[in-house]
Amino acid sequence: MNISQVAQRTGLTSKAIRFYEDKGLFTPPPRTLNGYRDYHDQHIEELTLIKQAKAAGFSLDECREFVGLYRNPHRRSADIKARTLQKIEQLTRQLEEITQIRERLITLAANCPGDDNAECPIISGWTKGCHQNTP
Repeated sequence: MNISQVAQRTGLTSKAIRFYEDKGLFTPPPRTLNGYRDYHDQHIEELTLIKQAKAAGFSLDECREFVGLYRNPHRRSADIKARTLQKIEQLTRQLEEITQIRERLITLAANCPGDDNAECPIISGWTKGCHQNTP
């Protein structure tokens, strides 16, 4: 199977597939006599796994780990679950941080008149305290 067929089956671009191959994220496909990559069902499965893991917020290194676990017939679902629970905790922390940032922006925007004057509570709020340690 050629790269355009793999792209169609996985929903990834050819460029993304080559990028993932260059990064060593999945099993390298063998080459035909004329040098073309020859993909198989295993590559489709690994690339689909990478695509789904990326969509769930996992990093490239984490995707590489998942592919390694996928290839390992002695893997334990407990290991996969632990990595997934760690990602949930990380995403929860990020969500809390984003919520705090959003609330601060809402407050700053609400205090800004949004008129033609140079005075802006948003800029003032962001620069507040930057000169506190200046002699």
